[in-house]
Amino acid sequence: MSAPALLELEDVHVHFAARPAPVRAVDGVSLSLEAGETLALVGESGSGKSTLARAILGILPCDSGIVRFRGAPLPPLGDPARRPFLRQIQMIFQDPDASLDPRLTIASSIGEPLEIHERARGRAARKDRVEGLMTDVGLDPTLSGRYPHELSGGQRQRVCIARALATRPELLVCDEAVSALDVSIQAQILNLLADLRNRHGLSYLFITHDLRVVRYLSTRVAVMYLGQIVELGPTGTLFEAPAHPYTRALLSAVPSLSSAGARVPGRFVRGDIPSPSNPPAGCRFHPRCPEAFDRCPTEVPRLYPVPPGGHARCFLCDPEPGPPSPGRSAR
Repeated sequence: MSAPALLELEDVHVHFAARPAPVRAVDGVSLSLEAGETLALVGESGSGKSTLARAILGILPCDSGIVRFRGAPLPPLGDPARRPFLRQIQMIFQDPDASLDPRLTIASSIGEPLEIHERARGRAARKDRVEGLMTDVGLDPTLSGRYPHELSGGQRQRVCIARALATRPELLVCDEAVSALDVSIQAQILNLLADLRNRHGLSYLFITHDLRVVRYLSTRVAVMYLGQIVELGPTGTLFEAPAHPYTRALLSAVPSLSSAGARVPGRFVRGDIPSPSNPPAGCRFHPRCPEAFDRCPTEVPRLYPVPPGGHARCFLCDPEPGPPSPGRSAR
């Protein structure tokens, strides 16, 4: 019998109470992430990526569905049994300025998880561990007495990474972890994350809207739209042969300086992402899809297998589509 995946999500729903209808931010997501893997989660703003990340960590409760870590369901919020899981799953947020307490020194910020989770007993042991973590992420330990405002943006994000590593987690959830940084600093942080993954055997759930970052760092990619996964597959396959029209639109919008990577005409989507409190009937993407046909507004697509090893929530990928409908787009 094979070992369970490091992280498994089974039909996870996260809704927010609102008038006139609840906001269905995450609406039936099932995913798995293996040990040592980097799974990128991409999509437009408002697709539910960050909400899903917070549900995984327990910052937000799930309305329904199950989150498992190494085969064991995560206990509910407030349950003391959840604490050991929190040591194994840590998060790196988008904005290091908002993540760090301006009243704490760098040493105190990094050392705080060690105190909470009793990972270094005694002041001397904690000091040694903090200095080791700073060295691990490329920070000079002499900066330990400074405050966040005395560091650059890249240095502050390295502090956040060191703090996330303090409990020796197996999984890091990175929510737009480089989007607030300059391009040159982004490259340094991405190289650091790749190096830490190799040295410590870490797994990443990497949430981003920047597909260039995805191609560099990820093993697999999950594309999210309006609370659902619409395509999932190996990174190379998804970039070379995207199956879902939404994925093709995202890739077509990536800026390129080469003629080989020029945008493909006719693949851009129309309008803005609809409200998650009132998603369209049928395929949720059909009002914006350049390849929609008469089946799309009336039926709900499932994730159809797309070789090699991918899945797409699109009727154009249905292996048994039935009789062709009038006006249907060509495959």
